[in-house]
Amino acid sequence: MKITKKKFQRMQNLSHDKGYIAAAAMDQRGSLQKAIAAGKGIEKNDVTYEMMSEFKTAVTRVLTQHASAILLDPEFGLEAAAQRSSNAGLLLSYEQTGYDQSGPGRMPRLLEGYSAQRIANEGGDAVKILLYYTPFDDQAINDQKHEWIAAIGDECEKAEIPFFLEFIGYDETGAGEKTLEYAKRKPEIVAKSMAEFSKPQYKVDVLKVEIPVSMAFVAGAQANESGQVAYSKEEALDLYRQTAAVTTKPFIYLSAGVSDAVFRESLELAIEAGIPFNGVLCGRATWKEGIPVYNKEGAKALEAWLSDRGVRNIQALNAVLEQGAKPWVDAYGGRDKIEVV
Repeated sequence: MKITKKKFQRMQNLSHDKGYIAAAAMDQRGSLQKAIAAGKGIEKNDVTYEMMSEFKTAVTRVLTQHASAILLDPEFGLEAAAQRSSNAGLLLSYEQTGYDQSGPGRMPRLLEGYSAQRIANEGGDAVKILLYYTPFDDQAINDQKHEWIAAIGDECEKAEIPFFLEFIGYDETGAGEKTLEYAKRKPEIVAKSMAEFSKPQYKVDVLKVEIPVSMAFVAGAQANESGQVAYSKEEALDLYRQTAAVTTKPFIYLSAGVSDAVFRESLELAIEAGIPFNGVLCGRATWKEGIPVYNKEGAKALEAWLSDRGVRNIQALNAVLEQGAKPWVDAYGGRDKIEVV
């Protein structure tokens, strides 16, 4: 494995001193605007830049004291980025929020005026792309997505900046991702997505992946409130192992909007399965309960909430990572197998 000195240093900037990635995520845009608007009784378009920046700055200032990195967006998050703790690296989103709704396939769009090089110039240690993806979609749609990701990989390589690719599965039939039927298909969607984007033509450095099972349908899981079962615990453990086996890239798990308790439970299952995952990028699970506090009482109250409950959430998550997350260099056989050039 060869890596340039600049890219290697940026990966180190994003990593815990034990080598894994313990990153917080605060790049939500459309979903955060909706939540603030709903809580304040205003229209989404009336949520100002100042509100968004203020919220992101509070989260960043408090939580990066306990994280190895923070994911922000260039649209509302650059002021927040300047307030992060000195121990925390910076990932910046390169895609627009949401996806193109004018046609099929949840097609992605890049931020206008941005590039991997500009993200590097603005102090980013990594480029993050979110892609809605399912291997079961029309091949013509996925061919476009493959070409799009490969082009971004080329950009990142030239800029010597790590490329973090987050892919979110979806039900192309329109039935929804919270159904029992989708839960049964999810492990295959995750595994085939991981296998596809591990291919060298994409030049992805870190895969940001979903938990391969839907915890709400694991037998005996605390998250299973309905009693419906897609997999037994042993089947779930085996599905973790099967999905992890398809890649030789570093990969980290994303929280995908679940509660902090559900995310910790899913990571504990990964550890029990013996999965060599390389950390997390966790957003809403840590701070989303602070949104009503901000809406009612403002930024100072939000910071107070974050300093108490938010910190307890992230410390509980960090305790789980201490038990099982592996250094990202282990994906390549260890530091001595990496040639920095």
